[in-house]
Amino acid sequence: MQAFAVSRCFNVSPVSRAALSVSRSCFSYPSRLFCQAKFAAESGNEGSLSLRLVPPSLLAAEKEEARAVLTLFLKKRGLSNAVAARTVNKSELFIDHLVTRLHSVHKARYLVGRELTTLEIRDALSPYLETLYEEYGDILVDVVENFPNPAIKESVLEKLPNPPVEEKSAAPVSPPITALNSRKLKALARVTQVSSFRELPPSIIYLTELGMELEVIKEVTRKFPAFAYYSLEGKVKPIVEFLLDLGVSKTDIPTILTKRPQLCGISLSENLIPTMRFLENLGMDKKQWAKVIFRFPALLTYSRTKLKTTVDFLYEMGLSAESVGKVLTRCPNIISYSVEDKLRPTAEYFHSIGVDVALLLYRSPQTFGLSIEANLKPVTEFFLERGYSMGDLATMISRYRALYTFSLSDSLVPKWEFFLTMGYPKSELVKFPQYFGYSLEERIKPRYTIMMSSGVRLLLNQVLSLSDGEFHKALKRKIKKNAG
Repeated sequence: MQAFAVSRCFNVSPVSRAALSVSRSCFSYPSRLFCQAKFAAESGNEGSLSLRLVPPSLLAAEKEEARAVLTLFLKKRGLSNAVAARTVNKSELFIDHLVTRLHSVHKARYLVGRELTTLEIRDALSPYLETLYEEYGDILVDVVENFPNPAIKESVLEKLPNPPVEEKSAAPVSPPITALNSRKLKALARVTQVSSFRELPPSIIYLTELGMELEVIKEVTRKFPAFAYYSLEGKVKPIVEFLLDLGVSKTDIPTILTKRPQLCGISLSENLIPTMRFLENLGMDKKQWAKVIFRFPALLTYSRTKLKTTVDFLYEMGLSAESVGKVLTRCPNIISYSVEDKLRPTAEYFHSIGVDVALLLYRSPQTFGLSIEANLKPVTEFFLERGYSMGDLATMISRYRALYTFSLSDSLVPKWEFFLTMGYPKSELVKFPQYFGYSLEERIKPRYTIMMSSGVRLLLNQVLSLSDGEFHKALKRKIKKNAG
């Protein structure tokens, strides 16, 4: 795609390069000329908008970069290449909105005539798109294509039990947010509207009979308004019956639909079942579908391109086909991690400290969902500051793959502080890092107290890993040995 070709080149200025591939003419729409970029005043002391003329070629290049960012974002959300491209092509007004936002974020750069790099444009726009997606879910595609949406008619609001009071504000409200709030209100009115027989809509009654509380249904609708419009016989009931046939417990259905209501809008024959067969061919255990879907129902809503991208990465890291299947079965949410932004940087980090990445991926794939800066580096520094070497740390991870998944403040620090009172050498933790996986109050302290009261000492792994019966036998043997 043209936009991506722009992003991959680095020998010339990104925005200048993009300008070569697009029209140099000025884009205009009714009542709006986009050759001028508005810089919204961010300070509360500024009460007006300042305008600065932006060269048409630069503006066209920025629009192309914005298209590239939006396309990549939509593909990461699971859309296929074709659907993402089609959405972006239908979203010129939203692209202009992104460029305007770009000018606002980097106003100072424009004032001194400095062009932005591709990375700076991505860093400015990606968090904004993430924020919109967190708030509106898959309906964001509709927002992008129909920007700006018309406001809702007042008659719809009147149907709600307690219509919100609209307060006047000096600052204009963003058109898409206002429209989407209106859409949410319409959807909420639909799920709570009582018929002439004083009954809720059939689909809502069906869901409540499954154990889904009305307040939960309303909350799901707030996050994903399209849920209110799924028909009972055509959408909701077929997916529920399909899940039950897979072995999903009826009591788990509400949780699954709450986590991923979009499942009800996906075709069984054209999407869900083919996706499942695709994953089974990659090694997914078909007998575990009920558990997998309960853990991560969003798995079935990703495109096969997204699924294959993650699987290819696992193969690249050295996992066998059988291991890939087991990873997807045990930790299906690994599919949600971006390969380039999450999985690969994490793999490179662990490789840099001498860890077998393939083995770590296989035994503790959830580790790859942690932040390098907020989680991984602080744990590494914690052990280095306490006198352990990188080699010690690599050995500890090889022996206990889940080591990095524990909270530093809530788990590692208090357990370390208690370890210092136990009288063991620090090397004992290199031999038995599983120590950090046991409960401090329910296992470590009670076992240590019993051992000390017996007057003998056991190895740290004997104190914690043995069953109660074997633990007491080990103590008796040590007492007898010492007595002899």
